[in-house]
Amino acid sequence: MATAAPTNSLPLFYNGLEPLNATQHGNMKLKRVDQNPAMGATHAVPATVDEFTLLQRHYPIVFSVGDNPLPLALMGLSEGINTYLDELGRPREPDMYVPAYMRRYPFLLARLRQDSDDLSLCFDPSSGVVGEFPDGEALFEGTEPSETTKAILTFCEQFEAAGQRTTAFMQDLIKSGLLMDGEVAIQPEGAEQPFIYRGFQMVDEEKLRELRGDELRKINQNGMLPLIFAHLFSLSQLRDLFGRQVRQGKGPVAQIKKATAEA
Repeated sequence: MATAAPTNSLPLFYNGLEPLNATQHGNMKLKRVDQNPAMGATHAVPATVDEFTLLQRHYPIVFSVGDNPLPLALMGLSEGINTYLDELGRPREPDMYVPAYMRRYPFLLARLRQDSDDLSLCFDPSSGVVGEFPDGEALFEGTEPSETTKAILTFCEQFEAAGQRTTAFMQDLIKSGLLMDGEVAIQPEGAEQPFIYRGFQMVDEEKLRELRGDELRKINQNGMLPLIFAHLFSLSQLRDLFGRQVRQGKGPVAQIKKATAEA
């Protein structure tokens, strides 16, 4: 495993990256914790196409704006609001599916050299879960990775492969011309005006229905169609997500809830 730290911009949740190696980390252990306040304050996390069928049961799946959109699992409708995790980043409900992006932290595979496609297993040293603790799961047995580290590496490799499939899906989706600017209007009881949420993209159902037979057959054969349907089905969760914010008293809807209770 390499020893030079990557210098590219860091992904969501990561404050730093350090390549894992026996020389520097041979005595370190992994301390499993169920808290991460940064996650508890995040309203959207990247999603992979491998997860769509699971995610759509719990979260709205939308696409980010910009030239290089990516799928997002929405956990709140406003910045800083997460209705699925508490303030410490712990799931509010038992057996809740947590997106793989969150479960991967603090590890990931990173390219350490621009002139090489090789990826190395890295971790965020600020996470507080990797260190020379008296208890925990050893990351190395001598100079060799432990079973724990091998399992982490396997998971990160699977995530990386899923990420590549997601990139391919997004490229095809952009070429299809099916993406449009998203907008959802929710009129809660007791509000004079609906709440309008924008700033995301979604599949245009009308364009999907109007696809020619050969185009429809192509997106069915390449596996895009069931993923598109999973995304569209998940949008029904937007109203449920709004309701979660109301019940938790988060955001501007808290004022509506209070006014309704006082009426």
